Amino acid sequence: MSTEPDKWRINSRKEIADCRVFEVTERRSVEEGTGREASFYVIESPDWVNVVPVTDDGKIVLIEQFRHGTEELTLEIPGGMVDEGETPAVCAARELTEETGYVADELVYLGKSRPNPAIQNNWIHHFAAFGCSNDGEQSFDEHEKIAVREVGPDELDRLIERGRITHSLVLAGILRFKSLPGRGKEFTYES
Repeated sequence: MSTEPDKWRINSRKEIADCRVFEVTERRSVEEGTGREASFYVIESPDWVNVVPVTDDGKIVLIEQFRHGTEELTLEIPGGMVDEGETPAVCAARELTEETGYVADELVYLGKSRPNPAIQNNWIHHFAAFGCSNDGEQSFDEHEKIAVREVGPDELDRLIERGRITHSLVLAGILRFKSLPGRGKEFTYES
């Protein structure tokens, strides 16, 4: 007995805050079916990437860093914001090396998802990186300090099961990775 939901048409946008890596805007909108008007607040951000790095011996490369939103250390996969004029694949390779010091022989696109469509306008692009080796150099942002960890596939599963990996976008990337035909399930690199 459900009907199609009405779409909303944006009449105007107003910047509320410029927060360096995102903007908060007020969108004054009209519901198409009813003509009802309302304001919605949206975080407008460039797209992001994250990468599941896999070494030749099947280890997954994780990073640990402090997150100000939750005021705790989190265990994650590398990732970051796509710079203007940069493709998601170039960003994924760059973020992998900057955050871990690892470089990949092969980068595989796993798809994209919406971080939070209720209040954000961007995508996160998920990648797997195979044949990763510690041949690069870490290069942190001004307020970044990252520790690198290598874990086996069983340990990765335990870290998720025990609630040690809780970042939803990281979990989405790992889920995409595990769905990769053949390679994701075995965590092995094949050229």
